[in-house]
Amino acid sequence: MPDLQSAYRVNHSIETAVLRVLSDILDALDRGHFAVLTLLDISAAFDTVDHATLLCRLQTTYGITGTALVWISSYLHERKISVRYRGTSSTPSSLLCGVPQGSVIGSILFLLYTAEFPGLIEDVQLNRHIYSDDTQISSEFVQNLVCA
Repeated sequence: MPDLQSAYRVNHSIETAVLRVLSDILDALDRGHFAVLTLLDISAAFDTVDHATLLCRLQTTYGITGTALVWISSYLHERKISVRYRGTSSTPSSLLCGVPQGSVIGSILFLLYTAEFPGLIEDVQLNRHIYSDDTQISSEFVQNLVCA
């Protein structure tokens, strides 16, 4: 689990995410630097998880194999969705991607699927904090003002 992930963990809530991001910005300002904050909210993030990529990542990165991998695969495959409106239901359609948001395992699978993302942000030396599918990326810059 990424160290700066403030969701789905004990004692890590939206408050810890807000406090961490605010602290990073205030620290930069206290040093006399500029602070920049980018907020990413991945639209329908849980719905876009590719099953094949997730299963491959679970196997190669996390060593999940055998019965556990088969169980997760069966959880993801053969899922159906339909819409019910005023007593009438649509024809069920197969879901080809996504994990159920709000389920315990859906949240964990999403975090494992996106676990490499924080490292990519760190590789370019930016600060980051994640809350579920929301990511805050911040950086600071030294003020180099030249007056003519």
